[in-house]
Amino acid sequence: MSLLSYPRKFINLIKFEHSIFALPFAYAAAFLAGPGVPGLWRMVWITIAMVAARSFGMGINRLIDAELDARNPRTAGREIPSGKLSRRSVWIFVVVWLAILVYSTFHLPVITRYLWPVVVIPMVVYPYVKRWSPLCHVVLGVADGLGPVGAWVAVTGTVTWEPFALGAGVGLWIAGFDIIYAFMDVKVDREQGLHSIPADFGHGVALWTTRGFHLLAMVLLALTGWAQGASSATGGISFVYYIGVAVCAALLFYENWLMRKADLEKVGVAFMTMNGIISVVFLFFTTLALFVG
Repeated sequence: MSLLSYPRKFINLIKFEHSIFALPFAYAAAFLAGPGVPGLWRMVWITIAMVAARSFGMGINRLIDAELDARNPRTAGREIPSGKLSRRSVWIFVVVWLAILVYSTFHLPVITRYLWPVVVIPMVVYPYVKRWSPLCHVVLGVADGLGPVGAWVAVTGTVTWEPFALGAGVGLWIAGFDIIYAFMDVKVDREQGLHSIPADFGHGVALWTTRGFHLLAMVLLALTGWAQGASSATGGISFVYYIGVAVCAALLFYENWLMRKADLEKVGVAFMTMNGIISVVFLFFTTLALFVG
């Protein structure tokens, strides 16, 4: 029984279910890079790289934040502070996933072998930023927004400006809901001298910052469609893509409406349910746009 529960502890450590936020946008980026749908094995290795990067990022985050987590009642039950997993075992876990990430780049265009540190560095920096700046949300957005950029480059083999519009849109979306998530730790953050926009500036500023980030995110997703169409041989992208952006915008509006009073009881709905739906909706409409003129 204990042997079977061990892998589950690592799954809980990295919140594997949260991958639904990241993977759909990476797949959408791969499809938008075009032309057409990438080959099966290209998508398999993009998936492996994304899972490896996220597993490394979450693992290193838990290691760096272990002492802080132990002092926070909400996070004291996490695997490292509660003793369910040792630091040594998590370090091994982190190194293995980093090795898998690097290995996956040898099955993708050569340029990815040199760019993987660009993805990894923000993941390592992010846990430290909240110790001195409320810009931690933005750094997390950068770390996660580079995922779609990497998927795009893994299809084209080149670095152009277009995927950065998508990456910035995803990054602002994630930074916005990370601000919402930080509402749960305002009291503890202030007591421990940690920084976040809600802890440093209050709920009102945090809510309006989230709304601004999410509005700009939708503008950037629309810009991504225009950029992809302008650079493609067909000269345009299906209107279906823009319908998808509009639906995502409506869902984000609802998410922000749910949190209009910083109601902590609704953080779970806003953070998990709505964001999972938004990422899947974006992938669905992006995929449909490939087949509908």
